[in-house]
Amino acid sequence: MEKLIEQFSFGLFFWQLLLFVGLVLLLKKFAWKPILNAVEEREEGIKGALESAEKAKLEMQNLQADNQKLLKEARAEREEMLKEARDIKNKMIEDAKGEAQSQANKMIEQATAAIESEKKAAMAELKSQVAGLSLEIAEKVVRGELSNKDKQEKLVESMLSEAKLN
Repeated sequence: MEKLIEQFSFGLFFWQLLLFVGLVLLLKKFAWKPILNAVEEREEGIKGALESAEKAKLEMQNLQADNQKLLKEARAEREEMLKEARDIKNKMIEDAKGEAQSQANKMIEQATAAIESEKKAAMAELKSQVAGLSLEIAEKVVRGELSNKDKQEKLVESMLSEAKLN
């Protein structure tokens, strides 16, 4: 009986080994290549995404550097214009000392008007930029408020109640 069990065990082992080897060969022929190809494609996709993210990061840094450079140039230009305006004013004052008092007052008023108009133009530009930024911020806030249905309903109800009060 033990001999029969040993033969049965060895035969069973032999057939299991044969089936396992056959299964491995079938998997190698039909399944491993597609699986490895899919893994490689996934790896390439991830590498591509990482490279794209790095490029985007570099572009963002370049844009920020360009923005900083433009701001510095604008500030330097503004300072140069103010310096030129001060120089013109000082020259006009020096020239006016030699002339009659009425000519001196007239030239100083012209220089002051020029400086004031430059200042107004700079303030108008600054106000325009602040207004643009305010609109962008308000748009983002409104988008955030309107992205949630509950918030939309509360906003509509509050606007309706405000309209009824007015």
